[in-house]
Amino acid sequence: MEIDSGMFLVLLGPSGCGKTTIIKSIAGLIDPTEGQIYIDNTLINKLPPKNRDVAMVFQSYALYPHMSVYDNIAFPLKMRKLPKHEIKDKVENTASLLELTQFLERKPKELSGGQMQRVALARALVRKPKLFLMDEPLSNLDAKLRMQMRTEIKKLQKKIRITTIYITHDQIEAMSMADQIIVMNKGVIQQIGSPHAIYYQPTNLFVANFIGSPPMNFLKFRISQTSQDFILYSSQMDIQISKINLPLLENIPSEIILGIRPKDIMIDDKKYKKEHDAVSLKGKLLFTELLGDEVIYEFKLENNSIVKVSSNTDNFNYKQNDEFNLIVKYKNIHFFDPLTEQRLF
Repeated sequence: MEIDSGMFLVLLGPSGCGKTTIIKSIAGLIDPTEGQIYIDNTLINKLPPKNRDVAMVFQSYALYPHMSVYDNIAFPLKMRKLPKHEIKDKVENTASLLELTQFLERKPKELSGGQMQRVALARALVRKPKLFLMDEPLSNLDAKLRMQMRTEIKKLQKKIRITTIYITHDQIEAMSMADQIIVMNKGVIQQIGSPHAIYYQPTNLFVANFIGSPPMNFLKFRISQTSQDFILYSSQMDIQISKINLPLLENIPSEIILGIRPKDIMIDDKKYKKEHDAVSLKGKLLFTELLGDEVIYEFKLENNSIVKVSSNTDNFNYKQNDEFNLIVKYKNIHFFDPLTEQRLF
């Protein structure tokens, strides 16, 4: 992978996929077994951590409990033996940037989680590194504070333009903060792209399933064709799709997986029931989950598949076991090969 200067890059993936290993290798905390790491075209594999001009913010903040906020922020500058007046100017400027000026004399134990997080950021930023590494820095915060800190970190990064690699397993963090996302699984990069591309053009089943909340629905069908149509069929259910709507499907596999995001399914929408640009599925309502202004419906299809539908609360009075037509426009269906698990188009 290659990271442009000033980019906010997010490494996204489940626990154990190799995200932390990558940034610890970049920081010099572990030695990579193979491969090269360059910063500004300089090979850094053998450089000691202190010479890499990289700053890292840890999940645990790693603040010195016996030091004041001022001394925590000043610590990397003192290690470089900068003059006292220069240290004072840099600390005060960084504290002002992160709204920490009033807390400079306090100890970490006197701070809230969000304030400690900002102190950890300030300590990393004060020496203006070439590269900023962040290892799940918000995971210890409550949901409201995480949302607030996401916005603060993104605004700060845009303001100071330090190249940043940010680790998370939280897809909402990744989608809301990143310029580019690298999705990883089991030590292998699955896809590199913008949040928009990762969401709307997932390259394989893993990415499609990992990105999105609730996750994408997957329906497996056998497939055959006539001169004009593709016939997708399974037990008790078949779908007919005109070849006009699937112009890129040339080498037809014997089976195919349809991926459908919950938000792309419309319930009993008469506008599309008889249109040629949509698929209709019959489903029985099993379960309803209210999430504020959004409702998650769980339906059982004719072939016993379960799909989730995300909708607004306009029709929250749907009753359990009622049957509905579920409408999906062709343009919102993702097609995958069940053998390779790769996107067909």
